[in-house]
Amino acid sequence: MPSVHDARAALGARLRELRVNAQLTGRQLAALLHWPHSKVSKLENGRQTPSSEDIRAWTGATNAVSNAEALLVSLQTLETQYAEWQRQLRTGLKPHQAKLTELNARTRFFRVFEPTFVPGLLQTAEYARARFEQSGRVFGVRHDIDEAVQTRIQRQEILYRPEKRFHFVLTEAVLRYRLCPPEVMLGQLDRLVSLSMLRNVKLGIIGFDVEYDVAPAHGFWLLDEDRAMIETFSAELNLAQPQETELYGRIFARLATVEGISYGRDARNLIANAAEHWAAYQPDESA
Repeated sequence: MPSVHDARAALGARLRELRVNAQLTGRQLAALLHWPHSKVSKLENGRQTPSSEDIRAWTGATNAVSNAEALLVSLQTLETQYAEWQRQLRTGLKPHQAKLTELNARTRFFRVFEPTFVPGLLQTAEYARARFEQSGRVFGVRHDIDEAVQTRIQRQEILYRPEKRFHFVLTEAVLRYRLCPPEVMLGQLDRLVSLSMLRNVKLGIIGFDVEYDVAPAHGFWLLDEDRAMIETFSAELNLAQPQETELYGRIFARLATVEGISYGRDARNLIANAAEHWAAYQPDESA
């Protein structure tokens, strides 16, 4: 995302300025900090995000401690925009769910597009567990899965607040991808049917036979008009510049109104068809 790269490049340029002002070469600074020279180069050229410890060490070595606070504020802004999963999940899965709970409490209108999996606010506990177990395998965080599941389910309380509005758009693939055992998926589909009947929840499903005019490149969440959230394999992007949120708003509007999208009873029929598909994987109890 350009804004993220620009912010990292600007922070790197400021670090380079402090080094030059201290009349140090990159190799000299690296030697002072006991870092490989490549780290200094990556930080200055915006190819690596510094940690808070890196900034404190850098400003100390360049006799620019008075600049540390401003640089740390810039780093915090950057980390909000581009929050690496390895950093976010360092203390476990539950803290990130708690952060989302606070963010959701401040949001009144949710617009969510997901082409791959059921959004967290609509998940059953069993489906959520499967998602967290996958994250645990990827990032090596498995010690607080039970707590993370509990926190995610508690987040769903906001679905029943009449002052909140939710518009979810899923692809039919979400109903079919084998991301959990069949019995878990059957329970999840039943949950989708129930939630689609809430007065403040609008659920649209883009069927396999629908022709897209905007490709479903990746999922995203729009929180009011203030923030667009995108999850990648490596990080969570939080975009807040007006041109970015407006772009995602236009994309969501096109996806949500694409010719042939199913809502209401038609959407529930697609869910029922998917349930029949998953039921075929269940053992025949009459045998």
